[in-house]
Amino acid sequence: MYGHGTEPARQPQEAAADPDEVGYRGPAACAAAGITYRQLDYWARTGLVEPGVRAAHGSGAQRLYGFHDVVVLKIVKRLLDTGVSLQSIRTAVRHLRATDTADLRRMTLISDGATVYECTSPDEVVDLLQGGQGIFGIAVGVVWSDVRAALAQLHAERVDTGETLVGHNAADELARRRSRAG
Repeated sequence: MYGHGTEPARQPQEAAADPDEVGYRGPAACAAAGITYRQLDYWARTGLVEPGVRAAHGSGAQRLYGFHDVVVLKIVKRLLDTGVSLQSIRTAVRHLRATDTADLRRMTLISDGATVYECTSPDEVVDLLQGGQGIFGIAVGVVWSDVRAALAQLHAERVDTGETLVGHNAADELARRRSRAG
């Protein structure tokens, strides 16, 4: 039963599967990428990784990060943790931002600590290894899967309507079951 002139309360929807239809606020992006909000804010303000869905314009505006953005955030964190220079990371970020989200899954990033290389075949990895210096790699497909799993448990926002999409969190489900039983 509805009152005069009121609409029924809308329940938040379950998070959509299509990553291009949803965005994530700062705290969700931080949780999925494994970074602090302070890092996120600094990276956005300095232009290292800006939100691709909605930038914060003015006081109180919320940045909204897309799935692709969160994958890039997690990769930046890993590169920084291994000591790659900020200049090399900025170059890598420009390349990652220009890469289609689906293509990210097939990419491997290799770094010698100074430069970041994209390798798309095992032969390219072997060529870098034959240089004789220490290198490390990031299988972007693994990062992609980790981010996808983490974001599935967090709240998102529909890009077109702003509606909250509820992630599936096992702890929330347990709380719902307990409240129904009591």
